[in-house]
Amino acid sequence: MPRLIALLLAIALGAVACASVFTTGRDFASPSRETIRNGTTTKADLVRLFGEPNQVGVKDGEPTWTWYYFKKGEPDLTKQLEVTLTEAGVVKSHSFSSNFPEDMKALR
Repeated sequence: MPRLIALLLAIALGAVACASVFTTGRDFASPSRETIRNGTTTKADLVRLFGEPNQVGVKDGEPTWTWYYFKKGEPDLTKQLEVTLTEAGVVKSHSFSSNFPEDMKALR
């Protein structure tokens, strides 16, 4: 019996480890063209809509937040949202790219 429990535990841990290899980042809602408004949308709005960003950085001296998600498969699927913020915490500019089929259809 202890061997069976150990085997089942090893299989479960292996499945969890393999699953993490097939995705990177955290899935987030794909924004429509109207979701984010430059000059209006705030940091608090972004967190409410997409959760905390995966990365933060600086672009041309201004803060940036980035959300990304990669899913291994046939085909591999990726999406990324990058937002440049003003010092006041309002969206200055943003870009979203994706090859998820629903996004490809909605954004064409």
